[in-house]
Amino acid sequence: MFVKVTRSGPRRYLQIVEAFRDPDSGRPKQRHVANLGRLEQLTETDLDGIINGLLRVTERPTLEALTGGVDADNTRFAPALELGDVWAITQIWQQLKFAQTIARAVRGRQRIDVEQLVRVMVINRLSDPRSKLGLLRWLETVYLPGIDREQVTHQNLLRAMDALIKHKDALEAQLVGTLLPLFDDELEVVFYDLTTVGVSAEGVLERDLRAWGKAKAHAGTERQFVVGVVQTADGLPITHDVFEGNVSEPETVRGIVEGLVARFALRRLILVADRGLLTEDNLQILEQLKLPGGRAVEYIVAVPARRYTQMTKVIGTLHPQLVQASRTTGQEALIEAELEHGRRLVVAHDPETATQMHRARQQQLRGLCALSDELRSKLDAQDAGERARGRSLTDHGAKLRFHQAVAERRLSRILQVDAEAALFSWSFNLKAYREAWQRDGKLVLITNVPKADLDTAGVVQRYKALADIERGFRVLKSEIEIAPCYHRLPDRIRAHTFICFLALVIHRVMRLRLRANRPDLTPLALLEQLKRIQYHEVRLGTGKRLRGPTTLKPEQLEWFEVLEVEAPTHKRLQQAV
Repeated sequence: MFVKVTRSGPRRYLQIVEAFRDPDSGRPKQRHVANLGRLEQLTETDLDGIINGLLRVTERPTLEALTGGVDADNTRFAPALELGDVWAITQIWQQLKFAQTIARAVRGRQRIDVEQLVRVMVINRLSDPRSKLGLLRWLETVYLPGIDREQVTHQNLLRAMDALIKHKDALEAQLVGTLLPLFDDELEVVFYDLTTVGVSAEGVLERDLRAWGKAKAHAGTERQFVVGVVQTADGLPITHDVFEGNVSEPETVRGIVEGLVARFALRRLILVADRGLLTEDNLQILEQLKLPGGRAVEYIVAVPARRYTQMTKVIGTLHPQLVQASRTTGQEALIEAELEHGRRLVVAHDPETATQMHRARQQQLRGLCALSDELRSKLDAQDAGERARGRSLTDHGAKLRFHQAVAERRLSRILQVDAEAALFSWSFNLKAYREAWQRDGKLVLITNVPKADLDTAGVVQRYKALADIERGFRVLKSEIEIAPCYHRLPDRIRAHTFICFLALVIHRVMRLRLRANRPDLTPLALLEQLKRIQYHEVRLGTGKRLRGPTTLKPEQLEWFEVLEVEAPTHKRLQQAV
């Protein structure tokens, strides 16, 4: 028997119905046992009376007996724990088989579950990055199913890092074997770039990675180490390395490329790198490296602005053609020229960028001219015997101040202070100004990829995809917060970087899925939304405990669908490992 609502015109009736099977036909049928009245006319008191009557007849506790001890005063509500974001990250972790990969790599006599501890540290990097001690406090605010919280201690986290870094190469090779079939058919074009990571620690150790070097995030130097990351054409990180903080970018190329050649069965390798890696020695190193099949390593590398002067004649020759082509189409113009040793010089001219750069330089020059007039006026006034507040200005002081202002704007080749003259004076280098004007809006690339394999537009397109790596570095620093690093030991610094690298892999997978399903969302924005889904625990006055996740709304269910993971339910949380 069951309760059923039936309709008769606009009226609805509450009835008790019995289901039975017709003995003649064998078909299921229903018959009304009792009519409890019109649903619209039944009050809450009426319904409670009907329910209590049935409970008494069946010798069960009435509603009053069942709920007499349940009210807000004697019900205990545990603090809600964040669930949605950590659940989604955990699901992707499992999908990418990170758990099996790490467990297989570190199997042996381990007193701790390395995979669980690494998983906690990676989830923390994406959810709410903190120090190892801060992670323990964060752990009290989230619900992580399948994690033995008693194992998550500061000492065990450090032990897990030590175990992890011992197997870095094997782990990365296994991760690539898992990731590439999902996103990239063949590892052929890879993108490489470096970033610096500031450290917060004192003292000097043997083989110390922390060294004073030029920072990328700001002008000046800081104590740091350097991270190089290689990504696929799809933007998936596949390997990384950690270098001393004072290493120069070109010094890192050989080891990275040789590592790729040694660890992956590559039939072809095209390395796309930023301006800092271009030196003649590096190009020769890359051209001498051979893949197992005998094919040379290929590259697409940008020419840094400081070396444009060595190509002034070539750029000056190509400039009129590029400007004419861009005026005709109103779009970016491309052209290339042949260099020695089978290399190609590819130049792209963006008229909009060129105009912006030219206007910015003109504004800077006007500001410097105004500064010059101000300094001259003050010197002339002093010579005329006029008094002014502040210290007196000398010609030497005026030259230093003006030179510093010119140097800060990187216009020393155009505005040249006459250091030998007795009086404050400077000159305008018209030739340098014209050369700078010709370089505006130019992207200059050198490659040894045959034109038959990659045309001029393809070379430019491949290089521009390198900006994706730079966005990855911004994620490492802003969202995953790789810096500042508080570790001292070289292997701990490498392990910290590896954990951030694994977090970056998951971030990139999330971004790839969002691009396909919801391009308006970013991983950071979505994770913030998912934090609204929480895990709740309530203890009723009767002693009964109720646990479960937030009841999901349709838009919240969609968040998990776009990430291609299952939504959290009470049953799935119980089954999670």
